[in-house]
Parts: sequence; structure tokens; C-alpha cells
Amino acid sequence: MAKEISAEAVQKLREMTGAGVMDCRKALIEAEGDVDRAKQILSENGVAKVEKRAGRETGAGLAYSYVHAERIGVLLEMRAETDFVVNSEPFRALTHDIAMQIAAVGAANVEELLAQPYIKDESKTVKDMVNEVIAKVGENVIVKQFYRIEV
Repeated sequence: MAKEISAEAVQKLREMTGAGVMDCRKALIEAEGDVDRAKQILSENGVAKVEKRAGRETGAGLAYSYVHAERIGVLLEMRAETDFVVNSEPFRALTHDIAMQIAAVGAANVEELLAQPYIKDESKTVKDMVNEVIAKVGENVIVKQFYRIEV
């Protein structure tokens, strides 16, 4: 018989991962209540979702500017499928973090940027951070282009 999954356990997993309520519940059921295993299941499912969404059109976008110490300026174009996601907290936080990454490290192009170790957690790449947001918001998210100016 399957272990009973409490609403508190679902909420705890949801707060840890940002995944939807039903996804958290399904993962906890599959993991027989083991939160660590459920996180792993959600991560694996997130990777599959990211791959499925990769080809989707990103018609909504955001032009974001960031200036560091009045000496380095970044203009970044981020894209998602809908305005709803563009206005979401995970998307906006990712956009800010990527602009900071560009200001701190710089890159010749988007591909080079995505391959860089993420400045806030060098165990991940910038692409990993984008993929985490894709899994969280359920839409394709891309870094379209950027410009970096240093004086």
C-alpha cells in the first residue's frame, strides 16, 4: 500500500523546488515519501521538460539594463513564450543574475556565456540556471542577445 502523502510534505517540496503542486505530489508518491528522492525525480522530469520545450517559439521578451559602478553597462535581451512568464519572479531574477554575470565575466557571444560557470554557484553553468527556470515556469526561455560596454 502506498504511503500517505501529507499536504505539508507537498508544500515543503514545492518551496524547495518551485515545482507545481501536482508535480510535487506525484514525485513524493513515486519516491514513497522520501523528499530527497522526490527532488531527484523532479529534477529528472525537469530535464525532460526542458528538452521538450527547446524548439518552442519565444515571442515575448524583456530588454534589461544593468550598470555596475557606473563603469560597466549591460543590455540584455531575454525571451520566453508568454508575457506571463516574462513578468514572473523566476524569469526576472534569472535576467538580473545573467546581466550581473555578463558584467562580471563578459563573453564573446551567447554560446560562450551559457557555457560559463555561474558566478554565484560555480558547480553550475549559466545554461543550467536557464534550464532550472525553464523547468520551474514551464516555458522555453532563451538568452537572445546582449551587449557589454566597459569604460
